[in-house]
Amino acid sequence: MSTHAEPMHAGHDEHHGPPTANQSSRVDARTLGMLLFIGSEIMLFGSFFAAYFFVRVANPSAPAEWPPPPYEFPVFVAGVNTCILVTSSFTMHWALQSIKRGERAAFLSGMVLTFLMGLAFLCTQVIEYLNVGFNTGSGAFASVFFGLTGLHGAHVAVGLSLLLMVIIRGFRGHFSPEHHHGVELPGIYWHFVDVMWIVVYTTVYLL
Repeated sequence: MSTHAEPMHAGHDEHHGPPTANQSSRVDARTLGMLLFIGSEIMLFGSFFAAYFFVRVANPSAPAEWPPPPYEFPVFVAGVNTCILVTSSFTMHWALQSIKRGERAAFLSGMVLTFLMGLAFLCTQVIEYLNVGFNTGSGAFASVFFGLTGLHGAHVAVGLSLLLMVIIRGFRGHFSPEHHHGVELPGIYWHFVDVMWIVVYTTVYLL
């Protein structure tokens, strides 16, 4: 009597690797991850703003003038820097829309302009620190000033690193109208950095 073992699950397509992840959200998983990360960054900035308002408002020994005399914040220089950073958001948006349309030259131009403006912002902030006339040991007001603006400056530095990677990959031809998430996600982060600076500038320099 001949016995021929039939292979189990014959006729079924074999699946190699892990199963496809279930996507319960209409938002792309990569975009959702970036948005959740930004949410955690907002909470980080919130803790620094809490320290700022405590020093300036809730503290019984809060100075009557902000900053306390004889110190002054470089409002004009910071305002020009704000314009530079806000403009970089527009060039970032232009670069993203350009790669979506397949306009590679416009995309690369927008990315390079965005990077250069971000670098100009960061360099101007360093020069401001060197000439502001006080340091972290000059009082609580100085600590929160350097804390908030320095935290934002660190985020600008991270954003510049992301932009540089996008530029390098862009010159190597890595992006297309169908595959541009590598541009969109750093763009979301850069827009967050810009909006957060507007909040920092208004709160620290103007109010």
